[in-house]
Amino acid sequence: MTNFAEALAAVGDALAALSSAALADDGLRTRDDNEVLSVLAAAGRVQRGVEAVMIEAVALVRERDEQRPHSDRVTTRYGCRNLSELVQRATRVSGRGATALAAAAGAVRRSTAWATGELLPAEFPRLRAALAEASVGVDGVVAVACAFRRASAGRAGLLAADEELAAAACGRGADAAGPASADELGALAQVWAAYLDPDGAEPAETRAMRKRGLTFGRRDGDGLIPVRGGLLPEVAAQLQLGIDSVLNPRVDGAPAPGPCFIETDADSHANGPREDAADPRTPAQRRHDALAVLVTAAAASGELPMLGGAAPTLVVHVREDDLASGRGNAHLPGDDEPIPLAAARHVACAGAVQRVVLADNGRIVSLVTLDRVFNHHQRRAITLRDGGCLVPGCGVPPQWCEVHHVQEYSRGGPTDIDNGVLLCWFHHRTIDTGGWQVCMVDGAPYVKGPYWWDAEVRWRPVTKSPTRRRDQIAMRT
Repeated sequence: MTNFAEALAAVGDALAALSSAALADDGLRTRDDNEVLSVLAAAGRVQRGVEAVMIEAVALVRERDEQRPHSDRVTTRYGCRNLSELVQRATRVSGRGATALAAAAGAVRRSTAWATGELLPAEFPRLRAALAEASVGVDGVVAVACAFRRASAGRAGLLAADEELAAAACGRGADAAGPASADELGALAQVWAAYLDPDGAEPAETRAMRKRGLTFGRRDGDGLIPVRGGLLPEVAAQLQLGIDSVLNPRVDGAPAPGPCFIETDADSHANGPREDAADPRTPAQRRHDALAVLVTAAAASGELPMLGGAAPTLVVHVREDDLASGRGNAHLPGDDEPIPLAAARHVACAGAVQRVVLADNGRIVSLVTLDRVFNHHQRRAITLRDGGCLVPGCGVPPQWCEVHHVQEYSRGGPTDIDNGVLLCWFHHRTIDTGGWQVCMVDGAPYVKGPYWWDAEVRWRPVTKSPTRRRDQIAMRT
């Protein structure tokens, strides 16, 4: 009888020697592409074989624990709270890895009937056979099991799907394709589950409608509001389209691959084009900022329902002296914790300001609304001149941009077209800290970028308006 532990220990020793040789300076690094890929494929097969043994071991531990009292369970006797902890300690995989092994074990294990002692077939017998020959691993088995987790397929249909999925995993499928990867196997399993489920998608829709939700948590130590929940697919798709329209605003096809270059004024052409400035934001940060753009645009559209007799309007409270000095905090109504003054300055720049004068006893002495919002005629003119967010490399189109007072209103800056420029939400929010500066020269916007974008760090005229660019070309020819 084979001693599986000793045999696997010998395999482990051999693999350790191979891994040391592969990672040596004269190991895989010195081999050609074909050999490297062959090694990768062979290692994948070894990994699938090892995973098959791990899955069977996990299945047996689970079955034995199910048949014994708590005090006599394997997990209890080895000092573990549950199967997941036992698997993590024995194999050093992560909690997610242990969960995957348990899920795969549930799909392919052969249980013993308590009454007769008969060995019962696995839920997916053909997939178990594919696992035994190392044609499929944990990821593939889990992908199939997850696809059928809520499907109301009969046993006959499940066995038919199992046979075809196992054949696909082994490269013997009806379509004569090569061995399917875990993702391909999961996609094929989803098709089978949808085909076999006589109830269609309706039960899933009912569950989704019941579980849909969006929750805002309390502000954490980093000043952020955690958001949790689940969106219906069509709501998420619509939100994704909106975010994509902000992050990829081109309307003339997909962006060209490779670096993007911008044109500068005539004096800088001698230095050649400059590579577009790299966006320092992470993908998650970019999606956040795109969502901020969408929310702001929706609030300004005038199409949202009224709230308290007026359009839903973000209100920020700040002391006038703090806003003028640039020191202090601001507050949101109903929130005792302060927010950065930069948020108040951002909102004040793009919106209206109401000056409320209070007496010493708290009585409201006067209420004055300052007309500092660019009207739609001014916005159209600024859009024609600027063409979009003025920061080079930012592709947010004009309809998603805010109008920024170049000279702050609180410092005497007027609300007219010679003092307003288009900036996206992100660059408007970070105009004081992001390294970009904007000024107006004879009513035309100029930008000064950080050193990593422009080694000369000088003011450069900028526009993204096709009309103005065409005029510039006409002037140079």
